[in-house]
Amino acid sequence: MTWFTHDRFGMFVHWGLYALPARHEWVKTREKLTDEQYQVYFDHFSPDRYDPVSWVRAAKAAGMRYVVLTTKHHDGFCLWDSDLTDYKATRTPYGKDLVGPFVEACRAEGLKVGFYHSLIDWHHPAFPVDGTHPRRDEVNGEGGGDIAEYRRYLHGQVRELLTRYGRIDYLFFDFSYAGRKEWWGGKGAEDWGSAELLEMVRELQPGILVNDRTGLPGDFVTPEQYQPSGPLAEVWEACQTLNGSWGYDRDNLDYKSPDLLIRMLVDGVAKGGNLLLNVGPTGRGEIDPRALAILSEIGAWMDRHERAIRGCGPASFTPPADCRYTQNGARLYLHLFSWPLRHVHLPGLAGKVRYAQLLDDASEIRMVVSKPGEVAQNTKMGGQPEGTLTLQLPVQRPPLAVPVIELFLA
Repeated sequence: MTWFTHDRFGMFVHWGLYALPARHEWVKTREKLTDEQYQVYFDHFSPDRYDPVSWVRAAKAAGMRYVVLTTKHHDGFCLWDSDLTDYKATRTPYGKDLVGPFVEACRAEGLKVGFYHSLIDWHHPAFPVDGTHPRRDEVNGEGGGDIAEYRRYLHGQVRELLTRYGRIDYLFFDFSYAGRKEWWGGKGAEDWGSAELLEMVRELQPGILVNDRTGLPGDFVTPEQYQPSGPLAEVWEACQTLNGSWGYDRDNLDYKSPDLLIRMLVDGVAKGGNLLLNVGPTGRGEIDPRALAILSEIGAWMDRHERAIRGCGPASFTPPADCRYTQNGARLYLHLFSWPLRHVHLPGLAGKVRYAQLLDDASEIRMVVSKPGEVAQNTKMGGQPEGTLTLQLPVQRPPLAVPVIELFLA
């Protein structure tokens, strides 16, 4: 887990046929499209502007250190030249493998390589129809299919992905839903053959990290589109979208602001977690300008504040209101989500900090230690609990999404 808990920040890439309708990656089941209706996207899939080097460089410039690509999503379309199906990129007008160039681009830029792979497949004829399936209303609760046949297909495709592209660092399976009341016929570890699947994964890629969505425990847990309220007992990574959709969604304008996303990254690291932030490239294979603009602003912040994120984790001190601490050894980082008037009080840190500075420009932040029993009088500050360290801030807030003060512990 060393690289994973050190790097802290990665890019998720959801891309496939659903980029053409551009109405969410679940468009096939949301609109109950038949295979024939969905075929038009396969017949017109020709991402002539696909350039994974530009994706990876955008990720790296944003401060991300690993990238995770959807090799196959729930619609069953495969981005690589699988021997087990014709429902793949090499049979579209584009005609080429999309996964290999992605892997090469990641390696060339020094980023870790991750694959997402759907356990669900709405296209495969052996996959039993269930409450998630586009045909759910046709079968009236009778799933049909042959889960054993589909399980062989699933395992075979994972074997292909883990033997054709060299070392793979990360594998995100998605997802198990046995017992979910909103979906009848839900499937879990027994259906996927998860014990055997994970055994094969470990055998083929001994150093790989695998998530928790096969129905069996994984190396880390994956809260989705919410931030945990506190540290978790397990290693964790929050997977988050820019606008609520994973795939390219042209008319969805509900974008999170860059400063909100930076606060989410900081909040996660302060609680011992990672952030996997998603982009959904267009049908022509580009990350759209709105997403690139957001990544650029995150990157500008990370360029100056990387050491408050990379290699950091939770601190053993309690931060003041509207703040977060991250820590790397003897360096404690105070992230100010709001900018107070002139002073911020740090309980329990009196005598424990030898120097303080704004991380952005290394300008000194002066420190005052509250004296026991000191009473506030007019313009003289006091009334703080014993052991409180007070930092004297400039009145003007630095023009940063989240200002950070670097505290060098004694």
